[in-house]
Amino acid sequence: MNRKDFRGEVTHQVLEDGTGVLIDFEKLCKVAQSPDPVVPVIVQDAATKDVLILAYANEKALRHTLESGLATFWSTSRHELWIKGKTSGDELEIVEVRVNCEQNSLLYLVTMKGAGSCHVKDKAGRTRFGCYYRRLVNGGLEFAQ
Repeated sequence: MNRKDFRGEVTHQVLEDGTGVLIDFEKLCKVAQSPDPVVPVIVQDAATKDVLILAYANEKALRHTLESGLATFWSTSRHELWIKGKTSGDELEIVEVRVNCEQNSLLYLVTMKGAGSCHVKDKAGRTRFGCYYRRLVNGGLEFAQ
């Protein structure tokens, strides 16, 4: 599964809107090499229990989440706070924060305050409900909804 297009790059359009399987199996290696200590955060809709996002948080992001009541993450690529919805308006209001048994990951139960939670928009320009909008079928991807 090659993650690069004919120019040697993975474009956002190919990655986010395509049906080819381009899974980034190196993501955790990249996160591990980051100077920012983080834990994974699963974001789940509190009412429907749909999984919306997998992101990362450091202590600063968790503190901001608890103080503001808004889902906040640490961008492992930009090395800065990522307050979900700050630019898009698609905020995720915290209902509850849970910690797993080994205290090495978090679960944010949220209520969406916008049209969706993903930064990717559909062909009509609407925010996608969650980041898991495609499914693996017969070696390729197909849109789930």
